[in-house]
Amino acid sequence: MEEKKSEINGHAGHKNPLPAVSLKSEKNSFKDRFMVFFKRNLLVIFTVSGVLVGVGLGMMVRNMNLTRAQMTYFAFPGEMLLRMLKMIILPLVVCSLISGAASLDTRSLGKLGGIAVSYFLVTTLIASSIGVALAFIIKPGVGAGALNTNNLGLEGVSSNKETADSFLDLARNLFPSNLVAAAFRSYVTDYKTILVGNVTNETLNYQKVPYGTDADGMNILGLVLFAMVFGVALRKLGAEGEELIRFFNAFNEATMVLVSWIMWYVPFGIMFLVGSKIVEMEDVVLLVTSLGKYIFASILGHIIHGGIILPLIYFMFTRANPFSFLSGLITPFTTAFATCSSSATLPTMMKCVEENNGVDKRISRFILPIGATVNMDGAAIFQCVAAVFIAQLNNVELNAGQIFTILVTATASSVGAAGIPAGGIITIAIILEAIGLPTHDLSLMLAVDWIVDRTTTVVNVEGDALGAGILHHINEQEMKKQRKQEQHQEEQELEEVKVEVVANVKAEEETSPLVTHQFQGDSSSRETLDDKDGVESVL
Repeated sequence: MEEKKSEINGHAGHKNPLPAVSLKSEKNSFKDRFMVFFKRNLLVIFTVSGVLVGVGLGMMVRNMNLTRAQMTYFAFPGEMLLRMLKMIILPLVVCSLISGAASLDTRSLGKLGGIAVSYFLVTTLIASSIGVALAFIIKPGVGAGALNTNNLGLEGVSSNKETADSFLDLARNLFPSNLVAAAFRSYVTDYKTILVGNVTNETLNYQKVPYGTDADGMNILGLVLFAMVFGVALRKLGAEGEELIRFFNAFNEATMVLVSWIMWYVPFGIMFLVGSKIVEMEDVVLLVTSLGKYIFASILGHIIHGGIILPLIYFMFTRANPFSFLSGLITPFTTAFATCSSSATLPTMMKCVEENNGVDKRISRFILPIGATVNMDGAAIFQCVAAVFIAQLNNVELNAGQIFTILVTATASSVGAAGIPAGGIITIAIILEAIGLPTHDLSLMLAVDWIVDRTTTVVNVEGDALGAGILHHINEQEMKKQRKQEQHQEEQELEEVKVEVVANVKAEEETSPLVTHQFQGDSSSRETLDDKDGVESVL
């Protein structure tokens, strides 16, 4: 019997070969897992390698003392990447927002939009506060009074724009007068000086009068607002608007296919973007020694906000690990680091958020284009640090009112900051005008902007991605609640139907003539039986 058992179980006679089999299976499984991981993260590995190779290539070429023309040729592959990414921005933003707004019903669109705007405002205000606090703790401008534009051989940057006009331009750009022109131009206020007064009375004086001009650059703010409203309008049309919604959905999907093709060029383009920047650097040692504290304060602010504050906010809402969410976004972060443009990172960010992190397409295509335009946490940090730095440089003591003005102006003006390289420098000019500081030191910021702008853009796009994750979680929770309510209502309706059926059966039993006839027959038979029993008992 024991032999039979061992034969049936098949364990007794095969004690030795098993470990070898398990070792082989473990080796195979490890190899398979490694290959799966490698294939899945191939683009990420290539992109990160592109940055590292670019740094090494830049260091090598730097020693060759290239001319300006040769530098331009060397930077050509990187320039092609930027051109490709910028080419795809317009169709991606417009189509994704129209399809996203049209796919959500008006109630959920309003709710998600409200949560998104609140999230963007709160995170930007926190970022501004971190920037101001770090600038007062580290004091980057104290003791740097001798530092000026001439010492570093930099060109001056002048800005005479009024703060009020900057915010009015923001409102004007929200409603572009020409949608086609908005694709490549935006409204900017300029000034002209005119002579006002009476010659006879000798009351002549000069007045600065604002007038509108067009500046090169996409008016992405106006396009975003139009696309959202147009999407809602298509939704309102109902059946008539479905064909156009399908058209924009198909257009959007086709654009995402183009993005997936462009992404394979990203590692090669990034290599030359980073390399060309290193070659173009003038005197890095002088810049870092003179503006080292400012660079350190800005990058430390980005690390605190991007590494602690934003993941903490994500965890508070979702109770999920924020770093596992961010690990799926290495490619867009690397693209942001290399391109210094939130708008140029938008195509890769959309693709990775949807494919790697499973965010609903309706959410990502609605929130990410808005975030790339409106949400500028990283920019708010370095703008506040720069404003306090320039104040300390000019030995100006900032009072509580001025600090509050910096916070509010940085938060508000970061909304209109263009998602392009060095877009935040213009915004610093607005902050300086608001607190009454000179703008001639802005060139110092511009000198090191290529360093600070990289971490700035990474934090900007990280805030957008985590915002999309939070909205996706909230949307899923709402959908679960709705499903539970629907199930509960269905159960209640079923119970009501059962009660009605039982009541009807009872009513039929009571009123049916057949049943009553049967009852009568039963009662008469019972009476006869009782009589018989009585007779028997008497007998």
